Amino acid sequence: MQLSELIDSLKLDPLAYATGWKKNHSGKVVGYMCSYAPEEIIWAFGALPFRLMGTKSVIDRADAHLQAYCCSLVRGSLEDALTGRLDFLDGMVFPHTCDSIQRLSDIWRINVKNRFHADVVLPAKLDSDSASDYLVATFRKLITDLENRLGRSITEKMLGDAADLYNEIRSHLNTLYVLRQAHPRLINGSDFHAIVQASMWMDRNDFCKILSDIVGFFTEQATDASFQGKRIVLSGGVCNVPDIYPAIEAAGAAVVGEDVCTGDRFFQGSIRMQGDMVENIARRYIDRIVCPAKHHGLFTRGNHLIQKVRETRADGVIFLFLKFCDPHGFDYPYVKEMLDQEGIPSMVFEIEDRSLSEGQFKTRCEAFIEML
Repeated sequence: MQLSELIDSLKLDPLAYATGWKKNHSGKVVGYMCSYAPEEIIWAFGALPFRLMGTKSVIDRADAHLQAYCCSLVRGSLEDALTGRLDFLDGMVFPHTCDSIQRLSDIWRINVKNRFHADVVLPAKLDSDSASDYLVATFRKLITDLENRLGRSITEKMLGDAADLYNEIRSHLNTLYVLRQAHPRLINGSDFHAIVQASMWMDRNDFCKILSDIVGFFTEQATDASFQGKRIVLSGGVCNVPDIYPAIEAAGAAVVGEDVCTGDRFFQGSIRMQGDMVENIARRYIDRIVCPAKHHGLFTRGNHLIQKVRETRADGVIFLFLKFCDPHGFDYPYVKEMLDQEGIPSMVFEIEDRSLSEGQFKTRCEAFIEML
């Protein structure tokens, strides 16, 4: 297959894909909403981890259960569940992250009839002495819950095989990420976005094979040609608006780094393959790049973003927040202050899931990039 055909094969309708996968494999599909959900454990059971990313439809029924100030990711996912578009799901795993997702878990349990429902209560303070032991115990409880509800047991080898596959996928994604930093025009933002998104809902074995071929193509095409435009780091939560990237690129810039939970916070870090696999998986989630819903030192997130700007030689940062996302809203003032102290320009833009005020974003983006 040609490179364009490989990438196009990843741009399918996720809901239709999961429905077809379930029929063809006679398998289970388990939904989740946050990058802190331990996908490796779900995959080890032979189930397909499927990340919910909001809805493409008008939100109507969900508003009867949720306040208007809940983010569109939460409202949209509940809308799809209530209207039957998620009937292919056999269950849901809800990590306790933000308040809205925690409360959505209760609403989902009462109003959506999946076969099972699991809460994963992760520690909020990840740098404490007890965080690792607590998370290991939480993951062991999840395994017990899944064994009871999926009707099968898993072995240490099954966990190891799943972890090994995820290590390979994350390594390939990181290779593309590094290539993109060095050669910003090599991989356009929309294609990279589609590749990462597909890693959250496709059959992981099939995806890994396609991804390996894509990495091979891009590695061969990489040249030393310099990029003369402005270099941008995106920072925020869920980025599910692919139109963001062509708007930035049309303004003469390129995204060279992404501190988002659908970007490098999702695929950075690997799992140790020696020793107890549950402990190894938990350690990866403890050590991964922290999100605003967790705590790992007062200035950790700001320092990480500054380091990312330096490593990618970025000219500025665009904060991209879902409207009503409290964790990022609380985090933003101190992170921006740290960027200001380092002389790093930034702008912030709020979006609704899957929709973009294209004219407004384009105008502000052009003005910001022109200022750099």
